[in-house]
Amino acid sequence: MKYSYYHILLPVLLIALGSCSGPGDLTAIKSDVLKDKIAGGWAGKMIGVSYGAPTEFRAQGRTYEDSISWEASDIRGSLWQDDIYVQLSFLMTMDKYGMDAPSKKFQEAFALAGFPLWHANMQARKNFHDSIFAPLSGRPEYNIHADDIDFQIESDYIGFMCPGMPATATATADRIGRVMNYGDGVYGGIFVAALYSEAFFESNIRTLIEKALLSIPRESDYHKAISDVLLLHDHYPDDWRAAWMQLEGKWGDVDICGAGSPFNIDAKLNGAYIVMGLLYGEGDPLKTLEISTRCGQDSDCNPSNAMAVLGVINGFSGLPAEMQEGVKAIADSTFIHTSYSFNSAVESTYKYARELAVRSGGKIKGKRILVKKEEPVSPDLEISFPDLVFHKRISVFDNEGWKFRGKWKVHKPETGRTGRPRGQSMVSGNAGDELTIKFSGSGISLTGNWYRDGGRADVFLDGSYHRTIDTYYDYAGQQHTESIWHAVNLEPGNHTVKLVVKGEKRKESEGTNIYVVSATIFKKEKKKNETHKFSFEQ
Repeated sequence: MKYSYYHILLPVLLIALGSCSGPGDLTAIKSDVLKDKIAGGWAGKMIGVSYGAPTEFRAQGRTYEDSISWEASDIRGSLWQDDIYVQLSFLMTMDKYGMDAPSKKFQEAFALAGFPLWHANMQARKNFHDSIFAPLSGRPEYNIHADDIDFQIESDYIGFMCPGMPATATATADRIGRVMNYGDGVYGGIFVAALYSEAFFESNIRTLIEKALLSIPRESDYHKAISDVLLLHDHYPDDWRAAWMQLEGKWGDVDICGAGSPFNIDAKLNGAYIVMGLLYGEGDPLKTLEISTRCGQDSDCNPSNAMAVLGVINGFSGLPAEMQEGVKAIADSTFIHTSYSFNSAVESTYKYARELAVRSGGKIKGKRILVKKEEPVSPDLEISFPDLVFHKRISVFDNEGWKFRGKWKVHKPETGRTGRPRGQSMVSGNAGDELTIKFSGSGISLTGNWYRDGGRADVFLDGSYHRTIDTYYDYAGQQHTESIWHAVNLEPGNHTVKLVVKGEKRKESEGTNIYVVSATIFKKEKKKNETHKFSFEQ
């Protein structure tokens, strides 16, 4: 479907007509313009996630080159997307406990919700039920997904309610993002929120990206990855695929969660794809959507963020007419697992934006909101997995380092509720049964099954008690093959892990079983992105 694209000067005109200088250091934006921009952000989120949904993770370590079929009526699919319903649970938390609610309340909101979760969010839910609360729930010691994309795709509402106030957006994002992430994972959410915050008063895409970067530590890998996209755009201004190839060579294997596979859910690589879509899309909605989608990996989330940026810049009224109509057709339909529709989400976010503007030193004068525009503030540098690189994966059926004592037996693949077979494992529920693995490296993750009959085990590292794990999981109809225990950032060398089955369970569990599938071993060395040079730098 072809659209009649809005004129490139529209963002500038909107700002010129909708905002003006106020008294002192205050900048005015008309109430209707503010609401229009917030609506544009939410609409962009819905448009982007519906556009990319059919391609999600269908291109890993490569660009997506198949045809993309999308019509404005497909926006209806956004009503069932986790990109939206998870963050709306956070918005509902604000409604109930206020904007200053502690991070534990946000963790509780989705931990007890009936919707499915994945990656860092899923681990944060598991941590809550294991009494590991925010901010510990997002730390790399307790969440091997600490650098993953989760908060990056859920921080939109924060930016939408912070017009011209990136410092306020950062403070809010830093508190909530620690529910499920740490380091680059938190920075991804901060960066995206800052993009929106700045986009209320900045229409130049490159300038906008450069401003948003000021909200995260310059020394972080996230900052470096986004800066590399800017550099690549300078060298390949008309060839996004050439830029993508160079980026993949440097940043394509940074993911700890998907280590050893082409699957990459890392926030910084997927954040780089957001920025590629924005730069090479040149303000054109469909071009922006297509490029951020074809970059691959989490290819519904990235166009969703990119399109939301255009939505804030241009407002809902500046979107192509067909897109506006697609959103309007479902504007009062409720997003699954929430009490919000598009219209009510816009109204709520607009209400919070007004409140935050006043709280941050602004004023409301009739039909104008006077915003005290803020300078960006960067949080302290955090590195989740310094110099941690994938080494190898060892199945429990390999004769490499494993030793079993007791009545362990083979657990054959089952078919889960999704219809997909689950991984074969070794299983025991007998108190005192032991599993030992010896390895050489600087980190290890034991992959196993979180099942409804999961039990407890004590884990010892190099002869010392490390912690007790609980492998029960049956929330929102989900069970997982997942990291059941990990220890990273160890001193390089030889290590021994011993797991002792306790024969105990929480009351909800149907059994005391411990399932173990494999061990992922990490080594300490400089990451590829620290040593790699682009072809034009060599």
